[in-house]
Amino acid sequence: MNRTTVALLAALEAVIVAAIGLAVCLVPLTVLWAAQYHLAGDFMVLWRATADIWLVGHGVNLTVTLDPQLVGSLGLPGAATPFQVTIALLGFAALTAGLGVRTGTRAAETPYRSTGAVSALAVFFLISIVVTATAGSDIVRPSIWQGFLFPMFVYGLGIGIGFVFASLRGVGEPSADRPGDRAGDDGAGASPLRTAAAPAVTAVRSRVAAVPAPVRTALLGALRAGSAATAMVIGVAALLLALLIFGNYGTIIGLYEQLQTGVAGGVALTVAQLAFLPNLVIWLMSWLVGPGFAIGTGSTVSPLGTALGPLPGVPLFGVIPAHGYAFGLAGVIVPLLAGFFAAALLRATRRAQTDGALALVLTALGIGVVAGIELGLLAWWSAGALGPGRLHDVGPNPWLVGALAAAEVAVAAVIGLLAGARARR
Repeated sequence: MNRTTVALLAALEAVIVAAIGLAVCLVPLTVLWAAQYHLAGDFMVLWRATADIWLVGHGVNLTVTLDPQLVGSLGLPGAATPFQVTIALLGFAALTAGLGVRTGTRAAETPYRSTGAVSALAVFFLISIVVTATAGSDIVRPSIWQGFLFPMFVYGLGIGIGFVFASLRGVGEPSADRPGDRAGDDGAGASPLRTAAAPAVTAVRSRVAAVPAPVRTALLGALRAGSAATAMVIGVAALLLALLIFGNYGTIIGLYEQLQTGVAGGVALTVAQLAFLPNLVIWLMSWLVGPGFAIGTGSTVSPLGTALGPLPGVPLFGVIPAHGYAFGLAGVIVPLLAGFFAAALLRATRRAQTDGALALVLTALGIGVVAGIELGLLAWWSAGALGPGRLHDVGPNPWLVGALAAAEVAVAAVIGLLAGARARR
């Protein structure tokens, strides 16, 4: 496989990734257009709406300017002045990043990994420019520079993760199945993959080897255990959301019936809510950690209490009870258990038989810091402005989420490390 082929295949995959994300939005809108409007009107209206939704799904801010007559009919306070929608529909970002992982893994398995990655990013950047240039209307205007860069950043993040996965699978390691990779071979039959990847792998290993062994072990252990604790908390939050949707199914259906969107409109609304599901998972994660989240300025949904004003007419918000969840402070045990189990598993698998108390405490603090940073970033990405007036403040406070998560996980990690050491002995 030569360099040109790798570049073309990566470019094609970038086009497919962008097309999938746009089609998720465009297909339901087209069905709605055909069913209710019988293909009458300008198709570009649908495309602009699709482009706006795809961009906001990647974190691009939208500036909305409503018509005065429409403002009067809606009755939304503060809607008369232009307002911004800054909350991201993380389902689109997760889809792009997930497909980017596949792109990065494939590029890393070729002799020209840099060529594949650069080609894919360049094509995705051009697609973002086209989508941004054709998006917007007199009512909605996306941020131009964010539209150019943010989708490419999300896709590039996925490609980088794909590179890491490929490296963890042993890219560049000798293989007994390939004659050129056996020890003592002169390299004449060496694999192009190993030849291309070896300098990068060697450079990374030399940098890592320069770090003192105790520090390196503590940092890598904290990164692994902190990420594991984050995954545990997010997993419990996702399970909790599924149970809440099942338990409040009647309320959600009632909200659908009140909206009277019809079949096609219901399908479009459901797709939009599916894109919003990752946001709700992260909001429930912030509830488990303690700070909770807000749906409008002055409102709060937390283990300590719930105070809600008027909610937007989104059926999925039916999972949020007006008086809070019955299990209250019991949810806070989730990040504690996550920190405990992640640290215990880390300690049980470490080679060192004994560690000083200071080393254990520092490792536990590192685990808490990693989990706090990761959960805080997720909370920051899931929050933003959903509309005018009080809807300018929606989602969790990332600083509180990160700080409390770091403290809870660190305290539990100290106990987990001590328990893991005792179990190993």
